[in-house]
Amino acid sequence: MSIESGSLIESIELRAGAGTDVEPNSTPVSMLMFQRDGWMLMLHGVAFLTATQQTGPRGRDKLFAPNWVMPMGQREIGKGTLTLRAMLSLEPATVSERRYPLLFQQGETAFGRPIVDAQHPHDFLMELAAIYDYRLSDHTLLSFYGAPTGDPALGPPAYPHRASAAENPVATLGHHLEDSTHIAADVVTVGFTHRSVRFEASGFHGREPDEFRWNLNSGTIDSWSTRLTISPAQNWTLQYSIGQLHSPEELAPEEDLRRMTASAIYNRPLRRGNWSSTIAWGRNQSLEDGNVGNSYLLESTVAFGRNHLWTRIENVDRTNELLLGSNPLPNAFVERYFTRVQALTAGYDREIGHFQHVSSALGAQLTWYGVPEVLQPIYGAHPIGVNLFLRIQLR
Repeated sequence: MSIESGSLIESIELRAGAGTDVEPNSTPVSMLMFQRDGWMLMLHGVAFLTATQQTGPRGRDKLFAPNWVMPMGQREIGKGTLTLRAMLSLEPATVSERRYPLLFQQGETAFGRPIVDAQHPHDFLMELAAIYDYRLSDHTLLSFYGAPTGDPALGPPAYPHRASAAENPVATLGHHLEDSTHIAADVVTVGFTHRSVRFEASGFHGREPDEFRWNLNSGTIDSWSTRLTISPAQNWTLQYSIGQLHSPEELAPEEDLRRMTASAIYNRPLRRGNWSSTIAWGRNQSLEDGNVGNSYLLESTVAFGRNHLWTRIENVDRTNELLLGSNPLPNAFVERYFTRVQALTAGYDREIGHFQHVSSALGAQLTWYGVPEVLQPIYGAHPIGVNLFLRIQLR
């Protein structure tokens, strides 16, 4: 089924995304649904079989398969709705060597070294959560979210779950400045919603997932975030969030970060499709030395008939870890933002075949990079990346 919500409260109660994130009320959500013993059971997910080729001295080639699946159950309890939800990924098995190539990407570790020019796989257990939404009145909702692994109220909906990025098989370069907390340990969130305005506060463990992707991470609640979400019209969602992350990086355990994000998401249903766009800003500030990095994102996906067309434009600050490549960190190394790169992506896919409850598509995308002079001896002046893929989605 494809479902749309009539209000912000209905979108929240649907719980179709990760954590407590919401998109515009008009955003369609495709999932399998059936009822059993008083429970509404739902399932949706997606997988990409992707071949990437990149040019330039740092370019790499690889075959890999990003994927996730989300089973969920809901039932009415008193004046509220209980939701039990899991999100699982087989990327620890389908992304070999603990990463896939992505020029200028940074964040987390593999084999004890910083990941550079590559994206880490997601954990097998992306989310295990229980949520209770209590109706104080027709227009007021009180929400409680608890997850040994889940998504605190920080940032826009993470890129794997945004409609504006639904057909793009790879991560955003700004992931670790915008929405990387979508997999965090020991998350507790309280939310209050009245009509079209929502306020949330979260506590969680700030360390990002380690490189051992099959286990369940845990730790004390040592970080916090707050988020204000406004849904001024059926097709719009705006959010601003701020949080403090304690020791997020394994290789820099003494460094805490303050993260701020803001985003606007616009969704417009079409007669034979849908159009979704996101503009987002993310900012990390080191609380150790004050160093600041920013990321800027514009992405848009339009579906028309059996076709999808999309773009992603990014302008992102990068740190001096890029200069190290695959080498280990030197002694007394201090990571600092020192330059900025640009990436422009255009992609297209077309649905093929006719399978019950499954949508499949063949597609391709091309990414051009803007390289600052300081990095051109390492990357070349005009590297590009190409992805060819098969996408399979439950619906």
